[in-house]
Amino acid sequence: MTPQIQLNENSNTETVKPKQHFEILDGLRGIAALAIVVFHFMEIVYPPKENFIAHGFLAVDFFFCLSGFVIAYAYHDRIGKMSLTEFFKLRLIRLHPLVLFGSILGLLTFIFDPFNNHFQNYETGKLILVVISSLLLIPFPVMPDRYFNLFGLSAPAWSLFWEYIANICYALFLHKLSRRVLFSLTIVAALGICFISNRAGGSLMGGWSGETFWDGFGRISYSFLAGMLIYRSNWILNTKLGFIGLSILMLAALLMPFTDWNWLTEPLVVLLYFPLLIVLGAGAKLSEGYRKLCVFFGKISYPLYMTHYAVMWVFAGYYAKYKPETSQLAFIIIIGTLLLLGIAYLTMAFYDTPIRKYLTERRKKA
Repeated sequence: MTPQIQLNENSNTETVKPKQHFEILDGLRGIAALAIVVFHFMEIVYPPKENFIAHGFLAVDFFFCLSGFVIAYAYHDRIGKMSLTEFFKLRLIRLHPLVLFGSILGLLTFIFDPFNNHFQNYETGKLILVVISSLLLIPFPVMPDRYFNLFGLSAPAWSLFWEYIANICYALFLHKLSRRVLFSLTIVAALGICFISNRAGGSLMGGWSGETFWDGFGRISYSFLAGMLIYRSNWILNTKLGFIGLSILMLAALLMPFTDWNWLTEPLVVLLYFPLLIVLGAGAKLSEGYRKLCVFFGKISYPLYMTHYAVMWVFAGYYAKYKPETSQLAFIIIIGTLLLLGIAYLTMAFYDTPIRKYLTERRKKA
């Protein structure tokens, strides 16, 4: 999510007193996750220029930037006091249970999809390799009916792969860098974003497939470094913008039209706009009326992100077979989004939270 991690690295996974919790950023992460769900519904039906949320995929870059900010905030002043093994255990406990769940859910919907029989085209040996690679987060883009996604059973896992890479780099050397060196690396990574956009013909929607694998490296590199730099530089602006105002600003970027100017607008959103949202969100004041909503969105965002795409494959088969009209589609997408929110909540309440609590207790005893 993912880039999606709890902003205070809460006491379920940490051994120290939690830091300040940025609930508004939690809320924005939830808005971004919902936008991705709607985007994936819409992209199955409409070409980009007819998709009202055609830039919903940029929410992943927001996740990456938020992740860099959060990791630096949570660990900068104490990573030198813990072993690499301890750091990696904490990250695995936080991230990997839903990687496993998303893979299993994806396998079940692949086998029992009522609208296609792609499962029958796979030999047992190949399918076993697909499952193992998905569970272990090893890129294996060999499923043509899944558009050669890096992780055919759990498409969103591509961003978790790069999140792991960023976390490893952070623990090994990024946390040691001076602010000046960090700034220089961020500038170099910004040039990489511009290169990716130019090479892809003006779009940053890459990184999820075998063909665009290295685009993912470029996207995580800039946004994660930018998030780190925001924290290390204390670029936090106190603002009267609340959750609603910042949510509107977030959606404005994701709802902007898909045009011939994407080569300019998409890099500007990633390079400047999303970091600015982090800066504003970290300094914004949250009214009590929206606190519970933001906390809920923060908790639900990662489970929603990691479970929703299994349903997307089923929806794609349904749409290809029945071609429902626009009014039916609107109803299906609204109900489908609400259903996915329910699945995400159940996943969080009865799987992710209990599993992480259990693993944390085992780690402490060990």
